[in-house]
Amino acid sequence: MSQLPPQVSAADLTSRLELAITAGRAAGVLTLNWFQTEIDIERKADQSPVTIADKSAEQLLRQRIAGAFPFDAILGEEFGEAAGTSGFRWILDPIDGTKSFISGVPLYGTMVGVEHSGESLVGLVYLPGLDEGIYAERGGGAWHFRGNETPRRVHVSRKSSLSSGLFVTSQIDNFADRGAQGVYEQLQKAASITRTWGDCYGYLLVATGRAEVMVDPIMNLWDGAAVQPIVEEAGGTFTDWQGNRTFHAGEGIATNGAVLEEVLAITRPIASRRA
Repeated sequence: MSQLPPQVSAADLTSRLELAITAGRAAGVLTLNWFQTEIDIERKADQSPVTIADKSAEQLLRQRIAGAFPFDAILGEEFGEAAGTSGFRWILDPIDGTKSFISGVPLYGTMVGVEHSGESLVGLVYLPGLDEGIYAERGGGAWHFRGNETPRRVHVSRKSSLSSGLFVTSQIDNFADRGAQGVYEQLQKAASITRTWGDCYGYLLVATGRAEVMVDPIMNLWDGAAVQPIVEEAGGTFTDWQGNRTFHAGEGIATNGAVLEEVLAITRPIASRRA
């Protein structure tokens, strides 16, 4: 478990976590205005989809953050980076799982992370279609909530082997896109159960003890910033394919800790390979 940077206080984190929860939930609820409706879909340069729901949710988040913490930097998937001077940077993914969203599937989420000195210290993942979410700050544990229920502290599972566990991922062809189709096949063979539709929901499943491993062969900063503190505060691990603690690597593995070395034995041999 990482320590707080010396210039960051617990109060700094708590105030930002509170905003991450309220603004993140508000942004997620906003996306429901367009969920399961006829909606125009644009294509970004990488051909990934984006909608008015993504853009509107990120704009709401940026407005709330700028109003409360005007000296913090903000990086968002849809509108790039706004510089700051406080040392804190908010990292936003207004809809993680846009392909699920445009398909009318509720397994998409709004993600809010806060980093300082390269370390992600606060995270929120909220799935508005399920009205379910999870949040954490460094040193404060991971907390799961549904609707208006009182949040409960959660922990990763204690299963010690993939042979009895659940392996989750998002889109299978992402493995082939980085020349790692064999990794998917080996993980699927090793695990008792494999399921997709992962995105941020897969990381929530790991943190709440319902899955043992979630693997992303390709990811952006806004895909990992929120989930790293959540998974680690739940007692799990979040690493790159080499086993390094980072969300900056363009890939990610979240585990319950007990199966980490089993997973790394599969990913490490080709961790440097890119298609």
